[in-house]
Amino acid sequence: MIIKEIQASETWGIRHKVMWPDMPFEFVQLKEDDLGVHFGLYNESELVAIVSCFEDNEEMQFRKLATLTEEQGQGYATKLLEYILQRAKTNDIKRVWCNARVNKKSFYEKFGLIDTQITFFKSGQEFTIMEVRL
Repeated sequence: MIIKEIQASETWGIRHKVMWPDMPFEFVQLKEDDLGVHFGLYNESELVAIVSCFEDNEEMQFRKLATLTEEQGQGYATKLLEYILQRAKTNDIKRVWCNARVNKKSFYEKFGLIDTQITFFKSGQEFTIMEVRL
């Protein structure tokens, strides 16, 4: 297993397949992608999990954390999240946050992220903003 920086375009297939399979492929191509740093986790030579990070001053938002459905339950998202949280500490980031799907909230709580109780809906999904102060 290896984690490395990848191109935004390399995240799109997993984003689409896992997060928004019923939407057009272009839906997962964020206009902000060029501003982010993207990471992929490889199991042997296969890209199985991805995340995109957007740093601004002392804050980092991570977006689109996803693992291929057939690879879920192997700890890959955990490894990616641990990796970017360590990167945030190294880069003197003070706040890390994400828009979490409400049904995934407990996953993020394991890493110290706290629900801000700020919620919204996007394309039929309910999200809540979660954050951790470093």
